Amino acid sequence: MIRLKDIAQRAGLSIMTVSKALRDEPDVSATTKTRIKLLAQQMGYVPDSTAQGLRTRRTKMFGLVISSMTNPIYSRVVLAIEGRAYALGYDVLLAHTLNIPEREEACLRRLLSRRVDGLFISPVYRMAAEAPMYHELFARRIPTVLLGHAAPFCSQFVSVESDDLLASYAVTQHLLKLGHKRIAFLAGPLATPWTQERFEGYRRALREAGMEVDDRLVFQAGQTIDDGAKAAMQLINESSDATAVQAVNDVIAVGCAETLLSQGFKIPQDISVAGFGNILLGAHFRVPLTTARQPKFRLGAAAVDAMLELLRGHRPGSKRLPAELIVRASTGTSPATHRLRQSKQ
Repeated sequence: MIRLKDIAQRAGLSIMTVSKALRDEPDVSATTKTRIKLLAQQMGYVPDSTAQGLRTRRTKMFGLVISSMTNPIYSRVVLAIEGRAYALGYDVLLAHTLNIPEREEACLRRLLSRRVDGLFISPVYRMAAEAPMYHELFARRIPTVLLGHAAPFCSQFVSVESDDLLASYAVTQHLLKLGHKRIAFLAGPLATPWTQERFEGYRRALREAGMEVDDRLVFQAGQTIDDGAKAAMQLINESSDATAVQAVNDVIAVGCAETLLSQGFKIPQDISVAGFGNILLGAHFRVPLTTARQPKFRLGAAAVDAMLELLRGHRPGSKRLPAELIVRASTGTSPATHRLRQSKQ
């Protein structure tokens, strides 16, 4: 392994001068820096990041904790965080919680043992008002940015999130303007703030149109394609009079739409379907999905900006970025007859 001592001997300089040149210290001339860096590259020198961390008390590593990379919402968020971190000279250690609180705590402890400079966390949401691990992070003053909405157990941290309430409101308004008066809502896990916000946007739009939420049109649908498919079958089996379906995310919407199509319904002629998130699967589904576009890449970039402020000793405000309604082929005017109800008659 090539050491600073080896470079110094080859260059005929002191180890201190070589070290300063490689760190771009101002008291070494530009010519000497260029010569030393070229020589180090030719000799195959690799800096010892552990030794640098001991000296600077920074590891130049971030921890990134998400549920799973199989969730398509995270792909561009992670891409933005990793890209910005790379440009700043940081490495990113990725961990998956699989939405299990115990695994989340284990992941966070492993990252802390690696002495990461900061944490990006997509929380495992729970109904409890407190979570000891988050209290510990706050007490230890670990720079932490939440990827998503804050909940009572993690409200003490800076967060970056999309404005899900207004975006969901826009989706419901779009369906109402198309003449739909019976709009089913496929909800996600009750403990998640994003489910609550998207449902509130739906409720608010209905109320402004002079309608109240009909509990018979609200279904707990989870957050997977299979969950969306099961919700669609429930809609059909209950002879629902819904003319449109608004799903809490695109994955559920695709599962629902695929089942409706397989059962002989036409989208949007018989029933309209809208999602939330704007994932590639929805955009390239056989009936392209109307949805709300979350600014995923910008959320990741905003998270890194917030982290840099925390590392400088400042407390930035949480960021709430707007989401945009994207109208595609899966929504159309309300049909004259209720096909879902007729299918069981």
